Amino acid sequence: MSYVDGFVLAVPKANLDAYKKMAQTGGTVWKEHGALAYVECIGDDVPYGELTSFPRAVQAKDDEIVIFSWVVYESRQSRDAVMAKVMADPRLNGEQSAMPFDGKRMIFGGFQPFMEL
Repeated sequence: MSYVDGFVLAVPKANLDAYKKMAQTGGTVWKEHGALAYVECIGDDVPYGELTSFPRAVQAKDDEIVIFSWVVYESRQSRDAVMAKVMADPRLNGEQSAMPFDGKRMIFGGFQPFMEL
């Protein structure tokens, strides 16, 4: 069964084009190093909840949009190997990869699927 990394973050609306460019590079790098799928989604129906919500989770400001993304791998072992290559890839390091969002508010984690239909 596959393995999935998930991400939720807030991007300033003014930086959305820069984020899309960064995501395109990221997707290319992840896929080249063995990821099976790479998906980036812009929040379209993510209301600010009274207790919990995607915007609350990432402390989204009025001028920010929530991004939900995930990467699919063959297995946890494959993910670990792919991630090591991704983190060492020069295309994701340095000035050209400056993050157009506050990385301290990003939520991420690895998930073992228990059902795939």
